[in-house]
Amino acid sequence: MREIAHIVNPVFVNKSSDLFFAQPITFETMRIAREFAAGRVEVELFSAQYPEDHPVTPSDFRRTPDLEKSVLDYGTFRKQRKLPLLKDILDRLYQAADAEYLIYTNVDIGLLPHFYLAVNQFIDAGFDAFVINRRTISNQYRDVERLPLMYAQAGQPHRGWDCFVFRREAYPKYELGSVCIGASRVGLALLSNLMAYASNFYEFTDQHLTFHIGDERSWLNRAYADYDEHNTRQLLNILETLEYKAGAFGRDTIPGSFLFRVRTLGPVYEFWSRNVRLPMGLSQFLNSIVRR
Repeated sequence: MREIAHIVNPVFVNKSSDLFFAQPITFETMRIAREFAAGRVEVELFSAQYPEDHPVTPSDFRRTPDLEKSVLDYGTFRKQRKLPLLKDILDRLYQAADAEYLIYTNVDIGLLPHFYLAVNQFIDAGFDAFVINRRTISNQYRDVERLPLMYAQAGQPHRGWDCFVFRREAYPKYELGSVCIGASRVGLALLSNLMAYASNFYEFTDQHLTFHIGDERSWLNRAYADYDEHNTRQLLNILETLEYKAGAFGRDTIPGSFLFRVRTLGPVYEFWSRNVRLPMGLSQFLNSIVRR
């Protein structure tokens, strides 16, 4: 029976945060999906958290050692946000789990009950690293008791990356620098590593397997732009290192098309990416042109 280890980063927040409602839903969907897969896939759930996050850390998840560092140890920022480093979270999963495959998802990403069974079948099909893009549902329902109604919504596809599956044996090769979660480009940094060290990588863009409640995109708040800038600098360093170690990314790949835009358009592309919000279909069409 295949073993899968899945980690999230619980965070203690007040009622004004979307995570106040989203996290309990995420945790419950992970439990339900684990039970649904029982007997066919062995799933162990993990958490990586700061000491102050213990009150919201699920007691039935395996708690890894508390996080000690944050992005604040790697830069100076206008507003103080104790954002964890992605590497610190994944290091803890790698050290705590012996599972063949590891999963990281954002803590506001809910799972459909058949999620782990689908992941297992994707692996059986030969994909050794992949991302599963979420579907965005309405924010009409915000409590665990309404989960059946959340499951029932097909939602809309989303272009971002927030669910990653990869082989444990590949992880020691990954280059993650001090990229932090909670700011832009963290998903691209991890995706690029998956792609660099996979034999058969795939991006699932339209599966009904994960969901996110609403699409407020609070991470685009200009007050926190310096965290995005930090991640972007780290991402460019990561991509340079990955290309040196594993070979150049083709322009038809996600990292390769990003590098092409940055190198060609520079600040114009940064402005565009933060301020222009295109419909999903048009965005996909333009991306297909850039990757040619």
